[in-house]
Amino acid sequence: MKAVVYKGPNEVQVEQVEDPKIEATTDVIVRVTTTAICGSDLHMYEGRTVAEPGIVFGHENMGVVEEIGPGVTSLQKGDRVVMPFNVACGFCRNCLAGKTGFCLTVNPGFAGGAYGYVGMGPYKGGQAEYLRVPFADFNCLKLPPGREHEDDFAMLADIFPTGYHATELAGVAPGDTVAVFGGGPVGLMAAYSSILRGASQVFVADKVPDRLRVAEEIGATPIDFTKGSAAEQIVDSTGGGVDRGIDAVGYQATVPEGEEQPSVVLNDLVEAVRPTGSLGVVGLYVPKDPGGPTEDARNGRLLISVGKFFEKGLRMATGQTNVKAYNRQLRDLIIAGRAEPSFVVSQRRPLDEAPDAYARFDRREPGYTKVVLKP
Repeated sequence: MKAVVYKGPNEVQVEQVEDPKIEATTDVIVRVTTTAICGSDLHMYEGRTVAEPGIVFGHENMGVVEEIGPGVTSLQKGDRVVMPFNVACGFCRNCLAGKTGFCLTVNPGFAGGAYGYVGMGPYKGGQAEYLRVPFADFNCLKLPPGREHEDDFAMLADIFPTGYHATELAGVAPGDTVAVFGGGPVGLMAAYSSILRGASQVFVADKVPDRLRVAEEIGATPIDFTKGSAAEQIVDSTGGGVDRGIDAVGYQATVPEGEEQPSVVLNDLVEAVRPTGSLGVVGLYVPKDPGGPTEDARNGRLLISVGKFFEKGLRMATGQTNVKAYNRQLRDLIIAGRAEPSFVVSQRRPLDEAPDAYARFDRREPGYTKVVLKP
């Protein structure tokens, strides 16, 4: 089958790789109909992880069940499904507690597994024609048949639940004011989810005009941090700071001039959130960053204003999304016409054009807010 294969920093190719096979009785094989490029993929693409060449990328996947293992009971050939980016067993302590992003079974020695991602287990990604799904009864979310809401449902694999998870971590409640730092796909989903949860005002801080335009279109207030400190702009606009802050950037955060400062967003949020407010951090932070600007950054250690954080009585929650905690409910919002997360999709490209799409998305070119690939 064709698949997007990582070759080295800033290079992917579409190559022929071995077709996936049923390896356990609880597996299914899915024919991929839509897969998306994630901002998290860019960390590997840019050589900012310890990923080795040969990885098949792709953790945002949906499609149609083509083959079923003999132990699968709830799925049939022809079912339309979307898979959480988390690979999870469904029966370990964390899965039973709903913490499927930290499954203790699928990736021995590490809490959590995912498709096509460095350090997240042996699971090939779905930027390909077919995908093996382990523990399929647990990991496949069934969708209505047909092609309706294809791009909306594709967002259920990662960024819509991740954006919603950010609001859950931050504790966004009706009437709250919210600052989202980062206007990429996850940041836009966090802003959108804040609005769905009844926030009275949502700020989105970024410097990319396309992202700020989309933020405004969904009802958020855009903050261009090249025109002055985003934290100061937000504090001035709210008379003291927002109730909730969300980090949707992570460890490759930059100052306006483009220099990387991995802790700048966390420190800006400490300034932008009012005393006794709360922070939700879904931007990726890693224990090893080969391209970090300092020795500490290369080993996942950042200088954060913990004194100010303590003084203000702030709270912070972090971690990757437990997609299954949200995907069924968010699916039903889409079906009911109450949510349309595909507003973020700006490019639909054939799988063969993935190398060009990666390069353009990485450069944040206009019109490349969110890319979906169609095998």
